[in-house]
Amino acid sequence: MLTKVFGSAVFGVEATTITVEVNIDKGVGYHLVGLPDNAVKESSYRIAAALKNIGYNLPVKKITINMAPADMRKEGSAYDLTFAIGILISSSQIKADNIADYIIMGELSLDGSLQPIKGVLPIAIKAREEGFKGFILPVQNAKEAAVVNNLDVYGVENIRDVIDFFEGKSTLEPTIVNTREEFYKTLDFPEFDFSDVKGQESIKRCMEIAAAGGHNIILIGPPGAGKTMLAKRLPGILPPMTLQEALETTKIHSVAGKVKDTGLMNQRPFRNPHHTISDVALVGGGSFPQPGEISMAHNGVLFLDELPEFKRSVLEVMRQPLEDREVTIARAKFTVTYPSSFMLVASMNPSPSGYFNDGSSPAASSASEMQRYMGKISGPLLDRIDIHIEVTPVPFEKLSENHKPESSSEIRKRVIAAREIQTKRFEHLEKVHYNAQMNTKQIREYCALDEESKNLLKTAMERLGLSARAYDRILKVARTIADLEGQGNIQPHHISEAIQYRSLDREGWLG
Repeated sequence: MLTKVFGSAVFGVEATTITVEVNIDKGVGYHLVGLPDNAVKESSYRIAAALKNIGYNLPVKKITINMAPADMRKEGSAYDLTFAIGILISSSQIKADNIADYIIMGELSLDGSLQPIKGVLPIAIKAREEGFKGFILPVQNAKEAAVVNNLDVYGVENIRDVIDFFEGKSTLEPTIVNTREEFYKTLDFPEFDFSDVKGQESIKRCMEIAAAGGHNIILIGPPGAGKTMLAKRLPGILPPMTLQEALETTKIHSVAGKVKDTGLMNQRPFRNPHHTISDVALVGGGSFPQPGEISMAHNGVLFLDELPEFKRSVLEVMRQPLEDREVTIARAKFTVTYPSSFMLVASMNPSPSGYFNDGSSPAASSASEMQRYMGKISGPLLDRIDIHIEVTPVPFEKLSENHKPESSSEIRKRVIAAREIQTKRFEHLEKVHYNAQMNTKQIREYCALDEESKNLLKTAMERLGLSARAYDRILKVARTIADLEGQGNIQPHHISEAIQYRSLDREGWLG
């Protein structure tokens, strides 16, 4: 008897419906076709034990299972439940007339209970698009999938619950999630606050500008100056995520199996990979492609601490994603694209010892040592970072003063006001939402300069030997500074301040 059951495969951040055809005929054997990986092939052992432990059996006949489309590779253990239900129907052990109305996914334990799976959000979105009535999956994933409206999501704990549901012996209650209520319920109290940071007013100003325009930033300073502390507080001054951004971000984390019980992510991600990370782990990929750290940081912050300690090959693969805000993984048999629109925050010591600026330190490095150290970071990568800023240690007087610094919520208000100006400015553009995303044509249109500003920038370009890309970065940052002041036109003092934030382009910047 032939039975068709429906599952789904996730490729990149999109899902494709998989038709699982189960045929049971005379003979002996278990044949699984349709490009399954080893985890899918091993399903027969899990299914046999699970069915026996709930009072059913794996037929001692010729079982053929085809996963269509057959030219797409399938991976993971999430098809266990799909296969098991198909086998039970095909062997007439259960009856399910409405099986075609549901997507069924779940990993089986040997006692018949279900384990959580990855990628349920894109699967649920695809199921709704294709008109399926419901989605049956492990109860641990139900809240995540229920974010999708107009689709009945049934979370189950055991395969017996699914059998009883199709045979009419019991009912399943769909999981209901009020998406907007869930989104706004815990929005949005930062874990780290700028009010905890004494001194460093100029660095806070840089952070505010970076957040207001979505600019990449690098912090250069000795150990203990507060680089990591400042970086961790940046997400707290970014504008709250929109519902669309939350869905995009949750989708990526769902594919990686990193979504928590909340169902919908409403906090901007902050990713802080170790410097020993591989290029595949950073940008994504693998034999079965998975999103990397730069995609996990989508709509949030990617913090690379001790930037020169990262392998040069790892840093170089970030150049294209930083420009295009997406990363394309191309292999002989597949090509996938992951979104990667993130703010890059990097930090580094000015030299191997960390104390090149401090003449009183016995560990101070020579100029040649510093040059070799800086040579680990390519010029094209530094050109893609809009703001370079020195971080110096906070003096005792600042640390001991009783004055409470400005809080993240106060800074965020100004950031949000600047972002609203940019949203209105770019409302007719599809892929541009804030200043850092402008291309060359848009920079020429929205960053027009008067003669005084032009002369000031020309002098800086000639003296500092800045590249064309650095020129564009200065204009973008100046546009953001003007937005923070509510100014329609870029003024000379905006240009002047923006030029100061190209520390690594200045000769003798450490002197």
